[in-house]
Amino acid sequence: MKKLYVGNLPYSTNDATLREMFEKAGTVNSAQIIMDRMTGRSKGFGFVEMADDGEAEKAIETFNGKEIEGRALTVNEARPLEPRAPRGGGFDRGRGFGRREF
Repeated sequence: MKKLYVGNLPYSTNDATLREMFEKAGTVNSAQIIMDRMTGRSKGFGFVEMADDGEAEKAIETFNGKEIEGRALTVNEARPLEPRAPRGGGFDRGRGFGRREF
């Protein structure tokens, strides 16, 4: 099984249309468009899990650079998620910012 990154997707693409597109290259285990938490809209990229490595390679060859609705797709093997540093925010953690003395 191989996970593929699919970038530069039209914003109108949903999970079902992504799956349908990649099923032309082979068996798709899952297809997911990444959505913006704040707006609920597509971020323009997603991931497809192909059942077979050979079919995944075929999908890369078939769809990488292919133009969909005027956008050239980027398709390659997905890289593992790298750990990110904490984003901060939230509680003031006792730094004195905005604290009131009583």
